[in-house]
Amino acid sequence: MKISATVTLKKDVLDPQGKVVNQTLKNMGYDNITNVRQGKFFEIELKENNYDKAKKIVEDVCKKLLTNTVIEDYKINLK
Repeated sequence: MKISATVTLKKDVLDPQGKVVNQTLKNMGYDNITNVRQGKFFEIELKENNYDKAKKIVEDVCKKLLTNTVIEDYKINLK
């Protein structure tokens, strides 16, 4: 089973990398782009057929390793 996890900075956390990308896009002529936020994407393969068990494992991994829960949020998606 494949599950993906997307980790992003919380809305109130400053995102300097996103701001640099946003400004670079504006400099390239993409004036209609108003905001960019950067994040991380993980695709995780598990030897588990039960979706609830797999989701629980990925949640644990996100909380313990993949995110800094003070400044980041995560979203889990079944692939």
